[in-house]
Amino acid sequence: MSTDLNGAGVLSALAGALAGGGVEIVDLSHVLSPEIPVMVLPPEFGQCQPVRIEEVSRYDARGPAWYWNTITLSEHAGTHFDAPAHWVTGRHLAQGTVDDLPLDHLVAPAVVLDFSAEAAADEDFILTRAHLEDWEAANGKIDPGCWVLFRTDWAQHVTTPKYLNLREDGPHSPGPDASAIEFLVHERGILGFGTETIGTDAGQGSHLSPPYPAHSILHGNGRYGLQCLAGLDRLPARGAILFAAPLKIRDGSGSPLRVLALVPGKGSAA
Repeated sequence: MSTDLNGAGVLSALAGALAGGGVEIVDLSHVLSPEIPVMVLPPEFGQCQPVRIEEVSRYDARGPAWYWNTITLSEHAGTHFDAPAHWVTGRHLAQGTVDDLPLDHLVAPAVVLDFSAEAAADEDFILTRAHLEDWEAANGKIDPGCWVLFRTDWAQHVTTPKYLNLREDGPHSPGPDASAIEFLVHERGILGFGTETIGTDAGQGSHLSPPYPAHSILHGNGRYGLQCLAGLDRLPARGAILFAAPLKIRDGSGSPLRVLALVPGKGSAA
């Protein structure tokens, strides 16, 4: 195998590592089905409709040799991508919709912030700049152009009422405050922020300043969001490569997608 670290040599080495187990592919997506929870907003606003899957034919009189379905779903259902145009702060940005994203933003390194213990102890846990500085002291500086994935193990609740965790005062789930997102965007230059919860903001994010700081700051600065991720417990703190390519929907504000991560496999060198 060529030792050239450019072009074809890199791709050949990757193919060999995938075949030999040196690199593993991890699926970070939930199954998209009518059972997947979707965002619930106050009743005066428009609602995200549940996923619908309607069978067209399945090797029968409706189509003897083929099986297919019609699907109806929101851009923001299941494991999904938020483009800048999703939020009012990003509405006028160039390349702000999913059909116009720079291709080199669809494959990027990722770091994983493990705050699962804190989220287990406090369902309203808020990630702050101080938490990020402590994480960097232990794991190294967050590199520009990467995805930052916030691990809370909330994905374990996806089939239970706790996933949305709705109460009379709204949902309750962990998320970041403005200090954390400002730090990641302006001082670390991240590509985007991903969570295991239904949104990138805390369930009670409307009470923070600004309201919904992840959406407001990320999208206002041309950054992206990933929600409803799974499998973050299978990723290292550093070293994963994320493939996050949303559907190419005309003027789309977001899209369901299958998020894949490349991580060192069991066959990789120690």
